[in-house]
Amino acid sequence: MKIYVDAAVVRDGSGRENAPFKHINDAAKVAQPGDEVLVAPGTYREYVNPVHGGTDTDRITYRSVQPLKAVITGAEVLKNWQPYQGQVWVSRVANSIFGDYNPYTTFVMGDWYFGPVDKHTGAVYMNDQQFYETTSLADCLEAPIYARSWERDKSIYKWYTEQDTATDETVIYANFQGQNPNQEMVEINVRRNVFMPQENGIDNITVSGFNVNKAATTWAPPASYQDGMIGPHWSKGWIIEDCDISHSRCAGISLGKYRDPVNDQYFTYKHVKSPTQMERDAVCRGQYHGWLKENIGHHIIRRCNIHHCEQDGIVGRQGGVFSLIEDNHIHDINNMQELAGAEIAGIKMHAAIDVIIRRNHINDCTMGIWTDWEAQGTRITQNLLDHNYAPAGTAERIVGAMQSQDIFVEVGHGPTLIDNNLLLSKASLRLATEGVACVHNLMLGSITSIGANTDFFVDGKNQPRYTPYHIQHRTEVAGFMTILHGDDRFYNNIFVQNWSVEKAGSETVVDRAPEDTEQVGTNGFDDYPTYAEWQAQFQALDGTIAKETDMNDLMSAHFGHLPIWAAGNVYFNGAKAWKKETDNVVNTQDQVTIELVDNEGQTSLRTNLYDFLTLHDGVITTTMLGEAFEPEQRYEMPDGSDITFDEDYFGNHRDIAPLPGPFASKTAASAMLWR
Repeated sequence: MKIYVDAAVVRDGSGRENAPFKHINDAAKVAQPGDEVLVAPGTYREYVNPVHGGTDTDRITYRSVQPLKAVITGAEVLKNWQPYQGQVWVSRVANSIFGDYNPYTTFVMGDWYFGPVDKHTGAVYMNDQQFYETTSLADCLEAPIYARSWERDKSIYKWYTEQDTATDETVIYANFQGQNPNQEMVEINVRRNVFMPQENGIDNITVSGFNVNKAATTWAPPASYQDGMIGPHWSKGWIIEDCDISHSRCAGISLGKYRDPVNDQYFTYKHVKSPTQMERDAVCRGQYHGWLKENIGHHIIRRCNIHHCEQDGIVGRQGGVFSLIEDNHIHDINNMQELAGAEIAGIKMHAAIDVIIRRNHINDCTMGIWTDWEAQGTRITQNLLDHNYAPAGTAERIVGAMQSQDIFVEVGHGPTLIDNNLLLSKASLRLATEGVACVHNLMLGSITSIGANTDFFVDGKNQPRYTPYHIQHRTEVAGFMTILHGDDRFYNNIFVQNWSVEKAGSETVVDRAPEDTEQVGTNGFDDYPTYAEWQAQFQALDGTIAKETDMNDLMSAHFGHLPIWAAGNVYFNGAKAWKKETDNVVNTQDQVTIELVDNEGQTSLRTNLYDFLTLHDGVITTTMLGEAFEPEQRYEMPDGSDITFDEDYFGNHRDIAPLPGPFASKTAASAMLWR
């Protein structure tokens, strides 16, 4: 059945074509499996709470009949502005409009939030530009440039809020820099979510072609309920496609965790257990609450434009398993630099089990992709990541903010596959993890955190961070182990030292902390063993029954670094190779130049790189990559089938002696990367 919605009709109807509903949520109350909700162009200032889900064969579809012309927003227009002083105006809002959730008394805070707790979940916008919140009326009046912002010219637009308890009103002051707010489109966040079911298990819904914007979302930590402007809320089989998603105070799309009263913001309010322990608890309690392959995940996020959200474009913990994230443009995430914590990125996923992230363009984000814990069976492929670092002249990041890089894989056991990507930022990879395979990538930045940032040191004692690994291609926990580091593979990549290594006086800094290195290449693994060296520790006992002393004798082997594999890589402009790699080319003669060119939204590379490529190595396969050590799982497709890396960034076929890097040929390298 087709259900019709049109905000422009004079009188609310019953959902028929000649008598449409005025509100999408009215359709959401009655839509049944197989129904299609057709939404006419217009602005829908409401919260959509789907009551029913579809089935595997009969989905419920919500569709904007004209792409991006139906706007669902969590904001309301605010017109009753009065001049206050200078360029600041003031407006009052009755608190009754907010119901039981007032964004102007609710602060962004929670587990793993490290920034100052002085920013509200509410926000002020003028013509879709978000203002910067101040902590005093004086700062709102003065409106200084915020030097940490990635868009400093916009940071002079300020707002400040306070409560008038005598009248039960929220008072909002805003510095409009000489413009009259009553003559502009000025909005404030009012609703916490825009399109997200309150209940769990509302499965198999498609949301297609909407503009979704401006929600007063709360911080989305990994072991607690993960808020989002739009998302499935602990269910299965959603498709969010062809949408423009922007201006969430925290997360845009949430594929995250349900609310567990026993373990919700546990550290923030109880303090007595480590937040890391509560993450382990969340994994185990999730099994009790239905976290199974048959029940949760399998979502698709595709062809969306996701931007100007201040925590994440996409966030997820456990609820995003077995999902596909493809063909999205994710950009300008956390650019205001008002929020800080361990959960900020273009895509931030915990437990990205069998998640495929492919063909996305992720740029100008504090961090590109962050897969944290249990990146088992995760594949990051054919993505373009660039400019995921602060612009020149930006002040040092806010206290509690994380380092910037294209891809961060943290405390997982693999197998995590990173292939056919263009990683063009100053730090390409951050590998505080093990069990990663990098195949046919182009990296202009460094690999940081090698052998570091996985354990905690407390009072001089090492406190290992034990994280889970799972039954292959499922969610059931198979075991827990600390991170030994290594078990990584690098095949047929191109490394280019695109930025010079920082100088100290006349000496090159070579002993920087692992999380800060600017040196491009694989040389950070110089102290790691080859497979033959690692295996030799056990060979004397091969085939024999273990003796009483063998356990102690092998402790250094059991808890030492795991081996590294590398072959077919090419290094330019001073990029350095792992000293034990033999089948490679280190080109010290030619100077490679690489420039990302944007021509009216069409992005391409301008480079002389392919004038100097001479190495042709073999085709990489699942068999060659072997198994990740702890889960004993191959680098394979989610269905267990083999991968042959005979397709490049565009899907072009590689021949039997392929070039290294993400392109099958020089011609392919000159094609349009994104449009």
